Amino acid sequence: MRRRGLWAVGGVVALVLGGALLVAGCGTVGYLAQSVHGHLSLVQQARPVEHWLADGSTPERLRERLVLSQRIRRFAVDELALPDTRSYRDYADLGRPAAVWNVVAVPELSLSLKTWCFPVVGCVGYRGYYDRNEAEAFAQGLRAQGYDVRVYGVPAYSTLGRLEWLGGDPLLNTFIGYPEGELARLIFHELAHHVVYVKDDTTFNESFATAVERLGVRRWLQQHASAAAREEYERFDARRRDFLALALRYRARLAEVYAGSGSDEDKRRAKAEVLAAMRAEHARLKAGPWEGFAGYDRWFEEANGASLAVLAAYTELVPGFERLFEARGRSFPRFYDAVRALAQRPRDERRQALTSALIADKDPAR
Repeated sequence: MRRRGLWAVGGVVALVLGGALLVAGCGTVGYLAQSVHGHLSLVQQARPVEHWLADGSTPERLRERLVLSQRIRRFAVDELALPDTRSYRDYADLGRPAAVWNVVAVPELSLSLKTWCFPVVGCVGYRGYYDRNEAEAFAQGLRAQGYDVRVYGVPAYSTLGRLEWLGGDPLLNTFIGYPEGELARLIFHELAHHVVYVKDDTTFNESFATAVERLGVRRWLQQHASAAAREEYERFDARRRDFLALALRYRARLAEVYAGSGSDEDKRRAKAEVLAAMRAEHARLKAGPWEGFAGYDRWFEEANGASLAVLAAYTELVPGFERLFEARGRSFPRFYDAVRALAQRPRDERRQALTSALIADKDPAR
């Protein structure tokens, strides 16, 4: 099974919009309809974990992972103060490698994600499809308009705790086989979306969830994981840190190119040079410290402006959230209270508070 990498979240399933189909424009109705149908199909395939464990035909490896998932889920509630919802109590095998396929896009010479707006959840920088062919077809239309576009599969998405009556978000074959630390990270990330969600601010939402997963997995590994699981996680996480450092460094270079005074043609040439240099550095990293690890090969092969732009949504504000956690005495309930308070403030104020060097000494929610 493909490991998680960075694409943890498929976004907010359109079904949480409830009656949005009644108020959406014609161009949006078809998209929302496939989201509703896709999620209902997913839920209908799910069965309670207890049923899988009681079924004698359940493979032993799956049985072990399901038991582990319930331990992780209990830890999330008891130790990380995450909501005790119905999510991750059921399991479904979708028979496909991803829960949804996300489409992200940026203008040819920009790193600003194109956004799509919907009732209730606001504007987001992606569109998720349950059918890869539909995702590719939509992406092709964007490419024809001159956008840099990336389509990528994601193993999970969040319904924000708003679909408890349907059983919440199930465990899926798309991630149940992840290494222990990666499985914990994903569950913590998705449950964090149940704590707070801010309309029109994908970076705030995803950076918060990423901070929670990082903080949570440290505790899990320290308190519950075996030495072998900790070593496995450290190897994978070291490569992830290398990947992020490399990609974000070249993202900054590309931003400088776009902000420069050169002509569009000059910027296109410089853009190609930046992407070529990034791929060459990845090749050296793979041949050296990574000892041939190929987990990021496809990302670098397909990398473009959209690939680099979406990285910021998951990482940009994470250091600020981690400093806020320290400022609140490493207490998850107090940390969540501070985040909820921040969520009530205007977007620019939230960002300023989270990027302020004073965050460790002063509660930014005040």
